[in-house]
Amino acid sequence: MKKIFVLALAAACAMMTSCQQQTTSEAVAGEVTSVGGSDVAYVSVEQVIAESELMKGEGEALAQKTQKAQESWAKKEQSLAAEAAQLQEKYEKGLITTRDAQSKQESIQKRIASYQSSAQKEAQTLDEENRVFTNRMQDLVMRAVQEINADKKYKMIVNANSLLDADTTLNITPMVLEKVNELYAAEK
Repeated sequence: MKKIFVLALAAACAMMTSCQQQTTSEAVAGEVTSVGGSDVAYVSVEQVIAESELMKGEGEALAQKTQKAQESWAKKEQSLAAEAAQLQEKYEKGLITTRDAQSKQESIQKRIASYQSSAQKEAQTLDEENRVFTNRMQDLVMRAVQEINADKKYKMIVNANSLLDADTTLNITPMVLEKVNELYAAEK
């Protein structure tokens, strides 16, 4: 009888331990599902920016404007450098007087200074336009996220750049992109 009682007690303890572990596992799984299902989300901000209507329109136009300005600056610098080199060559060959060479060199230096001043002003204007564009884009993304989370459905929304691994069901990038495009269209 003692043996049966000990065996029954051991079996009961084993069952209780098993049930406790299962209940604990279910509770942890329930918490994870709750957090993963509604409390946390992530956004690929780079993807939103790259695919937004603002980038496709104004962003690409600004990039082209910047590229054209840089190409123009490079051509102007090459032109002035070539002109200075020709002047030096003529002087070394004795085709112009020292006085004429100095006069033309001063003229070239003045044009270089004028060019540098105007290029610097143009670069500052482009930098400002880029800052304004970046601020507008960041504002649109933040407003989109705030509107999507207006009901406080998510306790945390993170940038996908910070993630090492995440379930794709937590990705709200398409919703944010749609909202950014909607807000941009409303601004126009």
